[in-house]
Amino acid sequence: METLTLEPVRRIAGTVRLPGSKSISNRALLLAALADGTTRIANLLDSDDTAYMLSALRTLGVAIDVVGESATVVGKGGPLWNAEGTEPIELFLGLAGTAFRPLTAALCLGRGRFRLTGTPRMHERPIGDLVDALRPLGADIRYLGDDGYPPLEIRASGLTGGEVSISGTTSSQFLTSLLMAAPLASGPVSVEVVGEQVSKPYLDITLEMMRRFGARATHVDYRRFAVAPAPYRSPGTFLVEGDASSATYFLAAGAIGGEARVEGLGADSIQGDIAFLDVLRKMGADVTAGVDHVVVRRGRANRLAAIDLDLNAIPDAAMTAAVLALFADGPSRIRNIGNWRVKETDRLAAMANELRKLGATVVERPDAIEITPPRHIAAAEIETHDDHRMAMSFALAALGGAPITIRNPACVAKTYPEFFEDFAAICRRD
Repeated sequence: METLTLEPVRRIAGTVRLPGSKSISNRALLLAALADGTTRIANLLDSDDTAYMLSALRTLGVAIDVVGESATVVGKGGPLWNAEGTEPIELFLGLAGTAFRPLTAALCLGRGRFRLTGTPRMHERPIGDLVDALRPLGADIRYLGDDGYPPLEIRASGLTGGEVSISGTTSSQFLTSLLMAAPLASGPVSVEVVGEQVSKPYLDITLEMMRRFGARATHVDYRRFAVAPAPYRSPGTFLVEGDASSATYFLAAGAIGGEARVEGLGADSIQGDIAFLDVLRKMGADVTAGVDHVVVRRGRANRLAAIDLDLNAIPDAAMTAAVLALFADGPSRIRNIGNWRVKETDRLAAMANELRKLGATVVERPDAIEITPPRHIAAAEIETHDDHRMAMSFALAALGGAPITIRNPACVAKTYPEFFEDFAAICRRD
């Protein structure tokens, strides 16, 4: 397996222009495909996840022209497919949850047969909560393997309106997928969330993007949602914000050892991971956020302050916080992150194992992690488990004075193919 060794970094200095947000990019592509009119999507992320969405939409007959960081999408003005056929359309979606889950719901709106497959790990990630919510609306979805998990076969004949319930405890992507499909159902859709809804800021992204494409969903305290039938309409040009999750690695680096500036993201971002700035402030970093940039500098203390925080709302950024805890002045605890276990890998177990390699004392709880930093960070070879966020977050360990080897660094292509080049550009070893 390919490896990349990061030599010790003495300090951080420089500017990074962020790639587009993965969450926003794939939502924008799907909404533009469903909308009436032509949409130009600017600053579209170029990554494995967006490539899977683009490939699927093109297979479904959507005309899309991508030039550089811009995509022009000619919308269908309704369901993506409306043809009866004996042979199902095959869509392979890799490990892209932001493509697999929303397409599962969107494909139920039209007519036709579809088979959705992915990587072996994708087939281990649950989807039963979404399927259970779609079936009362008329969806015919069949499991081709274990119940509750991909791969799936969809025999679409449209979605009716009605009242449904959906579990909120595993992933916000299930509710996001249902909400984005709901305006094109034949009647109003009412959704009751069962249990505590995780990752609420990602739902805020969904609701705002639906609004920009002409549909509206209302909610009462994220417990009950209502969506009236409405066509999606192109907003003309849609600008994808810089990826706030990707920003966390550079901003955390600045907090550890110098100063980092990221551009393409500002204080008014619609992405929930902008809340990571508050985590950095609590740890003692100096944070300045403008309209389209954020600057983080190391604080006055020799070490960052330890934290004890519920980071359920920002689970991706919570991984950055866990590695940042290596540089804290005492034990840190990150709570309410049980949904880490159903991501690209079991992130709780993986994070605990790799932090221990660096010398940390780690207690892994069912939905929390407790990290006591080592006196000195040890040289180690980090197993990424084919998880892009493991690779990117553990790059920060190179600021601890020892070389860090990342196994399978190419896994960052899922969301940020140029990550290691951009990270190297702000690292100073003199």
